Amino acid sequence: MAEAELEGDVPTSLRKLYYWSSGEGQKAGAKIENPAARGLLDRLVDPDPLPAWLSAADLDYFASQFQNSGFRGPLNRYRNSERDFEDMAVFDGRQITQPTAFMAGSLEPILRMIPGVDMVNLMRQRCADLRLVRIMEDAGHWLQQERPAEVNAALLEFLRGLPAA
Repeated sequence: MAEAELEGDVPTSLRKLYYWSSGEGQKAGAKIENPAARGLLDRLVDPDPLPAWLSAADLDYFASQFQNSGFRGPLNRYRNSERDFEDMAVFDGRQITQPTAFMAGSLEPILRMIPGVDMVNLMRQRCADLRLVRIMEDAGHWLQQERPAEVNAALLEFLRGLPAA
């Protein structure tokens, strides 16, 4: 059912989904616009114009890729995510010891997904060598597209701090 809705008009689906979880969308309060609507897409805002970080050419390219492969693979990844907890149970409670960087937008919906859970604090608890934490103001889920220069600068800073191989 989700595939049919998303694949009905791929460019519109992507435009609405990308905007919804972006910093601009979150700042604009682009929540579900019409809770009584039948499908998800009918409830999402259709941005006009596109956010500055999403060009029409980029959207056309992304849409062409989904038109070729469909949404089933990506959706099945989410449908199957509970299996991760089963497969990774052996690691439960263990710390990540590799050098780690954590970057997110201040308006990333995932940061607020679990009420009462501070994701940055959770990273500090779970990562023994958390070397870099960057929360980029007013950015949302698409951090690499919304703040490419800041992401690249943070990655380079992180990588420069690693020992040479």
